[in-house]
Amino acid sequence: MQIHHQTYVTNYNNALEQLDQAVNKGDASASSSTAEVCFDFFSDLCHVNHSIFWKNLAPVNVTRWWRAPKGALDGAIDTHFGSLEGLVKKMSAEGAALQGSGWVWLGLDKELKKLVVDTTANQDPLVTKGGSLVPLVGIDVWEHAYYLQYKNVRPDYLKNVWKVINWNYAGEVYEKEC
Repeated sequence: MQIHHQTYVTNYNNALEQLDQAVNKGDASASSSTAEVCFDFFSDLCHVNHSIFWKNLAPVNVTRWWRAPKGALDGAIDTHFGSLEGLVKKMSAEGAALQGSGWVWLGLDKELKKLVVDTTANQDPLVTKGGSLVPLVGIDVWEHAYYLQYKNVRPDYLKNVWKVINWNYAGEVYEKEC
């Protein structure tokens, strides 16, 4: 899956270079074609979402990562979802129900001071659901994220991805944003 991410980064860097060249030449039409802007935007979002995703993962053999979150995040999960198991069940169900490709997110709504679970289609980041949302855990439910190991059985992937979630990272982001 990192190959996909590298493609997004490469495409985004190429688009920035092309934009810089067009601006330096004063060629407004070259820098504003609709197709180019859409593709560049898509690549940028792919990069943003996958950058969060990689930070959300830890090696499977590092068992300390799969302990329940600690500190303030642990308390917030209990408050908003009843338990870590309640959160896992909700995120897994919403991710499995998402039609097509997309992401399932655990986010912090900074305005409401509460945790939320939401999904986004395609490469849309969590912030498209509200400007005060900060992603804590993002799970890629595009087929390329799980096909080699789980074929087209997304619920099995969602059941097992929790074994490699980096709760330390999610907790650090939560503490910083609260």
